[in-house]
Amino acid sequence: QVQLVESGGGLVQSGGSLRLSCAASGRTFSTAAMGWFRQAPGKEREFVSTVKWSTNSIYYADSVKGRFTLSRDNAKNTVYLQMNSLKPEDTAVYYCALALLGPRPMYYSDLTRAGQYDYWGQGTPVTVSS
Repeated sequence: QVQLVESGGGLVQSGGSLRLSCAASGRTFSTAAMGWFRQAPGKEREFVSTVKWSTNSIYYADSVKGRFTLSRDNAKNTVYLQMNSLKPEDTAVYYCALALLGPRPMYYSDLTRAGQYDYWGQGTPVTVSS
């Protein structure tokens, strides 16, 4: 089992910044990827950013490239999402997710799909006012 605890959400004005944190505990030695998704009211959950654990390759959705930065702290089993230049359309509940190692490597198409992740945090709300 893996537990994910998120923190760092809140209310910020357009153009502002927030940093989200996600701490993992439990069976983290089997991590394949760890990242962030978000879900706005009335919309489906969408990919934001993730890191492939074995290669440290980091991927971003086009909508956040150049504004969001994902980083990891191996010693703390924690990933961070630094969000700069926030826009009202970034308003959503942000979820941390972790995928376990499987029978084959995860490719980009896997890493961006919510269904490929095995564990989820409780979600942290981010509201960007205009």
